[in-house]
Amino acid sequence: MSDTRPDTTEPSPPTEFDWPLMRTVLVMVLGGMMAFLDATIVNVGVETLRTEFGAGLDTIQWVATGYLLAVAVVTPLTGWLIDRFGGRRMWLTGLVAFVIGSVLCSLAWSAPVLIAFRVLQGFGGGMLEPIMLALLVRAAGPARVSRLMGLLGAITVGPVLGPLLGGVILANLDWHWLFLINVPIGLAAIALALRYLPADTPATAGGAPRVDVLGIALLCPSSAFLMYGLSRAGDGNGFANTPVLTGLVVGGLFLAAYLVHALRTRTTPLIDPRLFTRWTYTASALGMTVLGVVLFSLLFLIPLYYQEVRDYSPLAVGLLLAPLGVGTLLGNPVAGRYSERLGARVLVPIGGLVIAATAVVFITAGPTTPVAWLVPWTLLAGFGVGFVGAPTMGSLYRTVPGDMVPRATSAAMVLHQLGGAFGVAIVALVLQRNLLTATQESAYGNTFWTLVVAAGLIFLAGLSLPARQRTTPPGTTPPGTTPPGTTAPDATG
Repeated sequence: MSDTRPDTTEPSPPTEFDWPLMRTVLVMVLGGMMAFLDATIVNVGVETLRTEFGAGLDTIQWVATGYLLAVAVVTPLTGWLIDRFGGRRMWLTGLVAFVIGSVLCSLAWSAPVLIAFRVLQGFGGGMLEPIMLALLVRAAGPARVSRLMGLLGAITVGPVLGPLLGGVILANLDWHWLFLINVPIGLAAIALALRYLPADTPATAGGAPRVDVLGIALLCPSSAFLMYGLSRAGDGNGFANTPVLTGLVVGGLFLAAYLVHALRTRTTPLIDPRLFTRWTYTASALGMTVLGVVLFSLLFLIPLYYQEVRDYSPLAVGLLLAPLGVGTLLGNPVAGRYSERLGARVLVPIGGLVIAATAVVFITAGPTTPVAWLVPWTLLAGFGVGFVGAPTMGSLYRTVPGDMVPRATSAAMVLHQLGGAFGVAIVALVLQRNLLTATQESAYGNTFWTLVVAAGLIFLAGLSLPARQRTTPPGTTPPGTTPPGTTAPDATG
């Protein structure tokens, strides 16, 4: 007699990309690309904005840091917003807010007003990347997450197009179009999302989890005050003046208050300090933080170097910065492909060494150093960034239990954005201090040493990341491991 019992075996999660997933990726990347595009365009135009508004570097750097701070505020809220209102609805909300913010930035009449509108733009842009990652990771499943991270880097062309478009715009139009360029891209992204992005039901329609409002009210002012203190330390008095000391002390007090709150609150804190009791997670979070420092510092410092030391036009600077984006696009998919074979412990330190070597090349470059020598190293720096980003983000999902992944990912994204903001502030501070006592060439060379230090931290953090990953055979779930089809750290990791 044949066995007629129904087969209750759950099918293995898919391991290859199919068209529905690829279409979702392409639709969402168009919106995410807009935020990346805007960041690189604006960094190419920093010197133009300084001249347009008659502002110093300590002021105009807030065009970048203010945006990143706003992104850091919104990032931890996105998980709650998705649960409460649905991913598709919040994705469209972020797109609309970013487009409106872009239009307002184009209408700014002073540096403080531009900074304020950039913060507003950052609230919209800050929703795009984490919502994109959350929805695409959910659609891909654990078995395809490493390849997804590599693919996202391969098809996100914002870092490549940004410098080129920024240079073309500033060569032929005025600075307003640095922001207006977002409008047609944003409208296309909205139309495609309405047409192709599947609707989803809020996970907690009957009542969303509580948001750590007090944590946001403590951590964000802490970051702002600390960066304000750093930005004011670039003048002749250094750290020995009232605005600097006030900013650093008040920021430190807010930070201490946040840590006390995060350890005592019954709600899920914005960044849970207890996550960092796991050394492998701490290494992943440190890698993401310092990666933010390195990436945004490169995007800020290299254009200024070419404009002030080499006296190149914005269009030439855009062409010279583009290899950084090209290298990232090449490095991300390569790292995603080999992360399971070699492991983040191998790839991330290699990326750190490549970034450090590139910084040393700029440090030793003289006024007659051929640009043809600097461009390949800029490409390699981007390749190094790709070798750090994809493996570090992929390993983060494997360093904490499944129920802790959402807050662990949110914390890492917040730290990545804060790292970028502090990176720009620190680079601007070091550059300003050096310009007081050295020639422009020497000042920029000395400032590139900050990237060598940051790359060294990436190298050390990478040594503590999980080693080679193994794939759990379908149909088996060894005790204490992840479900079938996902990847788990090797025993040596």
